[in-house]
Amino acid sequence: MIVKRIGPLSLAKIGGIIYAALGFIIGVFISLFALAGLFGSVSLNNGMGIFLSLFFGLGAVIFLPVLYGILGFVMGILVAWLYNVFAGLVGGIELEVQRLLEAAPVPRLKNATAANSSPPSLPLWWSL
Repeated sequence: MIVKRIGPLSLAKIGGIIYAALGFIIGVFISLFALAGLFGSVSLNNGMGIFLSLFFGLGAVIFLPVLYGILGFVMGILVAWLYNVFAGLVGGIELEVQRLLEAAPVPRLKNATAANSSPPSLPLWWSL
């Protein structure tokens, strides 16, 4: 199987969601560091430090997922477009896939013929 084309919007949606989640995780860490700075600035009685720590802490959790999500969306469109252009020139990526049903062959009965191919009857206890 050869991937000849990638849908730009489908890749952009997936990329946007993944990058938004990543931005949220990074925002939580930045928020924790800002919270640690808040405790340090409270001991120094610095009013501006408290404000900046709260601003960066809450801003990181809100702003970074939005920013990363937008950038992931835009980059997804760009990457899919570039892939489609270059796949048209060189032929795309070749993938080898295997179906799960093909992995294990279906067992056949030894005495089954085309005329008598009905499934075996269920045991008596099955109908109870």
